[in-house]
Amino acid sequence: MKQTQRLDKILAHVGVGTRSELKRLTKEGAIYVNGVKVKDSGMQVNPEKDIITVNGEVITYREFVYLMMNKPQGVVSATEDNRDRTVVDLLDEEYAPFEVFPVGRLDKDTEGFLLLTNDGKLAHNLLSPRKHVPKTYYAKVEWEVNDGDREAFSQGVTLDDGYETLPGDLKILQTGDEAAGIPSEIELTIMEGKFHQVKRMFQAVGKQVVFLKRMSMGPLGLDPELALGQVRELSVEELSALRNANENQN
Repeated sequence: MKQTQRLDKILAHVGVGTRSELKRLTKEGAIYVNGVKVKDSGMQVNPEKDIITVNGEVITYREFVYLMMNKPQGVVSATEDNRDRTVVDLLDEEYAPFEVFPVGRLDKDTEGFLLLTNDGKLAHNLLSPRKHVPKTYYAKVEWEVNDGDREAFSQGVTLDDGYETLPGDLKILQTGDEAAGIPSEIELTIMEGKFHQVKRMFQAVGKQVVFLKRMSMGPLGLDPELALGQVRELSVEELSALRNANENQN
């Protein structure tokens, strides 16, 4: 980030107001920098050092935000969509100025852990195929998932388009019973994020995923306190863990 930026750009970024609204606030004498009344909202300031107040309230500037969402079903992982609600639609208005976006995608009918941010560099690194960031999913699968499937996944399977996946770690939590109508319950950790990958991996072994939830991405697990559709910011420790893991991935 540059050391100095236009004051109106900084205030717009944190949601204080539009450029025209900020000009009005300036004329009204509502904006101060380091205790001095601002006469030009386009002046250069250092948001990390200068003290900015609007109507007596100190403005805390931050360039990036990092959000954990427990994505519900029926919502698409996009910033806008002509037909469906998006994950961005679920956010409070305070995050609108940051123009966050989902890091990767969860299918419309998949729920669970989703990271949203406006940090393009971090998002790019997390999504880079070369980084091999692990993602763990919980799924219900029709019907019996067995040791043969676990072995197949550990070697990598061939998807319907001929793509051979990297090895996946399949844990069988409960073996299903077709006659009783009981699906298997599993956890699967993969290092890729191909389109519909978990569903297609099970299709490759003749099984069908009927429920899918992402539990973790890299070092971060879904907060069990987050209800479906809820969002919270990452803690300092979580963000540090995410960055460290990202730097250490090969």
